[in-house]
Parts: sequence; structure tokens; C-alpha cells
Amino acid sequence: MVQAFSIPSDSMQNTLQRGDRVLVDKLTPWFGSEPERGEVVVFHDPGGWLNEAPKTDSGPVAEGIQTVLSAIGLMPSADEKDLIKRVIAVGGDTVECKAGGPVKVNGKALDEPYLFPGNTPCDNQPFGPVKVPEGRLWVMGDHRKDSRDSRYNQELHDGTISVDDVVGRAFVVAWPIDRWATLPVPDTFGQPGLNAAMAAAPSALGLAGAVPIVLWRRRRLIRKAEGGAGAPVGASSGDRADATRRDG
Repeated sequence: MVQAFSIPSDSMQNTLQRGDRVLVDKLTPWFGSEPERGEVVVFHDPGGWLNEAPKTDSGPVAEGIQTVLSAIGLMPSADEKDLIKRVIAVGGDTVECKAGGPVKVNGKALDEPYLFPGNTPCDNQPFGPVKVPEGRLWVMGDHRKDSRDSRYNQELHDGTISVDDVVGRAFVVAWPIDRWATLPVPDTFGQPGLNAAMAAAPSALGLAGAVPIVLWRRRRLIRKAEGGAGAPVGASSGDRADATRRDG
């Protein structure tokens, strides 16, 4: 349910350093949970993203250890092509970044203290606005000048990756010992209004559901008025009481 991954590139500095070992939660996605904004996730290469990670010779001992650990599921196979990035936007979001400006999600600017020192949010590769399709994610590295992420792969699915390609969420740096740290979601992804675009959907659905009910009740009252003109005077109040009980 938890697997260790080795960081092969500098694309997530300084959050993650080349050679760090992170632990990835593979269990949560099995229960239907999807990645959220701000999480650091490991995902399978959607195709052609791995140019940034040159293959290195780790030596026979390290390769032997990886072979053993991969056999019992504690590390991926050396042949697997996986990447690690931060989720910036999820399905339904609109994400963009203009030169000299911040990354914006649904019109809200992100404060990104996790960026590599000296990096700008996107000056080397501005983008958007991009509407992220449902079931897909927009991901970026924390070292923006050294990360071939969604910005550079927009020729396929506008640079987004499928939720189905996500292996799991990286939640802790486990090795080396002096680098031990958790990987929480930064506060900027919890700012008010970031979900405004998605929050409008339930309200709209509620309104759509309410309209037929209102029309049905109006027609019902009209029919009652037309059919009850000759009824005894006392019947109207009783009918109204019955209707109130039935309508709840």
C-alpha cells in the first residue's frame, strides 16, 4: 500500500532533491479518492515527458537492492517510467500564468513559497488559460526552470495528465535521514474562493431541480382551485392541511 520512489531529477527542488527517497500512498486511490490541488504525486509517463531524467548507473549493489524491493512491491521496477510533480489544478479548473505574474487557478493567484529560490512562477514558459478536463490534472515542478511539466506538453490533452495514471501521493521524504520531512498541501491551495467555479455547480443543479417542483405545485394548486369551486366552505382548509402534510 506504500511504495518508495527515488527522485531522479532536480525538477522538484528544493522540496525534493535528486536522490531523495519518498514514500507514496498507493492505498487511497483504491478507495476512489482523486488527487487534490497542492499534493505531490507520482504518475506514469503519459508519453515523452521523461526527457529531463537521464538514466544513471546506480551500481550493481543498488540495482540488486531495487530488484529485491520491487519484487515485493516496496520500490518500482527500474524499467518503470514514473514522474513526480505537484498538482496545480484539477478537473473543472481553469489555470493560467502570464509572464511577470503568478499562477492563477479559477482567477485566484497562488502564493508559491515552495518554488526554487530565484525561480518565477512561469516567466520561462507562460501558458493559458487552460480549462482542465474532468478526470485530468495540470501538474508542475517546484523548480520551474528545470521541469518539463504540463507547460511543455500541451500538444497532447493540453498538457494535462489522466487521474488514472497517478500511482499515488508522496507524503513523506524518508531518506536520507537528515532530509526526513512530510509533504503537506501548502496553505495557498486552501484560500477562500479557489473552489468558486466548482461550487457554483451544486447551486445550479439545485435550482434546476427546484424549478420542476415549483411548477408542479403551481399546476396542482390551479387544478384544485378549478375543481373545488363547488365544495363546502370547510373543505378548503382541510385540503390545504392535507397538502401540507403530503408535501412535507
